[in-house]
Amino acid sequence: MNFYIVDVFAVGKYTGNQLAVFAGDGVGELSDTDMQRIAKEMNYSETTFITSTQMRDGGYDVRIFTPEQELPFAGHPTLGTAYVLQQEIIQQPVETIILNLKIGQIPVTVNYAVEAVEWLWMCQKTPTFGQGFSPNKIAPVLNLDVEEIDTKFPIEEVSTGVPFIIVPLKTLAAVKRIKVNQDKYFDLISNTQAKAILVFCPETYSSENHLNVRMFADAMGVPEDPATGSANGCLAGYLVEYAYFGEDAIDLRVEQGYEIGRPSLLLLKAQKGEAGIEVNVGGKSIIIAKGDFF
Repeated sequence: MNFYIVDVFAVGKYTGNQLAVFAGDGVGELSDTDMQRIAKEMNYSETTFITSTQMRDGGYDVRIFTPEQELPFAGHPTLGTAYVLQQEIIQQPVETIILNLKIGQIPVTVNYAVEAVEWLWMCQKTPTFGQGFSPNKIAPVLNLDVEEIDTKFPIEEVSTGVPFIIVPLKTLAAVKRIKVNQDKYFDLISNTQAKAILVFCPETYSSENHLNVRMFADAMGVPEDPATGSANGCLAGYLVEYAYFGEDAIDLRVEQGYEIGRPSLLLLKAQKGEAGIEVNVGGKSIIIAKGDFF
C-alpha cells in the first residue's frame, strides 16, 4: 500500500490537522480489524482508506477510522483524501471529486490558483438539531463558570452526519481555560447522541478571523482536535439557524487548534435554502510525506 501524510485546514506546513491516507491494491484486501489497527498505529485523529481507485457511481469508495472506531463521515479526512485523489491518483485538474462514505456521497469542489489547488470545499448534509442542554449541566464538564456561557444562544446537539454538542462562550479567555472533567464528560455523553463537544467564541487570536473554536472527543480517542470539518459544519448550521450574526447566511473564517500548537483555518459558508440549511466547509491541504506501508 501507499500512504500519505496530509496537513488539512493548514495555514502552512506542519499546521492544521494531520491525516493519514492509504491507497493502492492492498487496501482492498484489508479487513475491518486491519483498518482499525492501522488507524491506531498511525494514531492521528483520523486515518482514511481509499478502498478502490476505480470510480463507483461517480465517486471513490473511502472509509474513515479514528484510533478507536469507524466514522460514517468526518470533515478533514474528506478534504484531505480528496486532495490526495486529485494530486496522486487523478493527476489532473478536476472541478469536483465525490467520496462514497458510509453516510453517502459527499462532493468536494476544487478551486485552483493558476494550476495549483488553492482551496477545497465540501458540501455537507443538511444539519439536524437535537437535544438541548442547560448551562448548569455543561459548565462543570468544561470546568467553567456558568456565567462564561453565552446564554443568548442555546447549547444543542447538531449533526451533518456526526453529531456534536455546540456550546457558545463569551470570551477567548474562557475558551483557553477549558479543562474537560473526564468523569462529568463521560457521564454527560452516556445519555446523548453526540459524543463530542465543540465550543466557540467571537474573540480570536487573529484579527482576520471571525470565531475561535475548540473540539473535544475523548470517547472517539481524540482528546482535542486541531481542526474539525464535520463539527464546524454543524457550527455553520447552528450559526444560521439561530442568526448568531443577525443574518440567515454566513461567510466566515474560523480558527482552531491554537491551544494545542496546531493553528488551523476553516472557511464556513452556509445559508437557508428551500431544502434546509446549505453548509459548505473549505480549507487548504498540504501533503507532507508519502511512502510504502508493509
